[in-house]
Amino acid sequence: MSEFHDDFPEYEKLAQHSEEEGQIIRKTLWKVFWVLLVVTIIELSVGIYNEHFSDLAQKIIFIFFTVFKAYYIVYSFMHLGHEVTPMRRIVLVPYMVFILYLITLIIIEGSYCMKHREPSDKANLIEKTAAVKE
Repeated sequence: MSEFHDDFPEYEKLAQHSEEEGQIIRKTLWKVFWVLLVVTIIELSVGIYNEHFSDLAQKIIFIFFTVFKAYYIVYSFMHLGHEVTPMRRIVLVPYMVFILYLITLIIIEGSYCMKHREPSDKANLIEKTAAVKE
């Protein structure tokens, strides 16, 4: 009997998998689900209890977990985990360099904008920040 309990015929027969292969595939999918769920819960916990973390620590944590989730999704669902190591590196290294380049640009542009704001903008930003904290 199918574990999905619906009127559809057994999914293993539709996908031309044996029952054993189907169980292995479902087990892998559930493992990916639980890993991504735990990472998301950690991210949400950091966001909810943000007073315990500095702004820089929060940014680093969010960037790290976002990159980890993207890597894990590509590794699992795009079958990159089944490839040989040089092939994985050929696919992943350009993306990692591009992501680091984008993060660097965001940090540089954000720092430049903060330094070159009009004084009235800085005063308004400080007032808004103080109002939000209250």
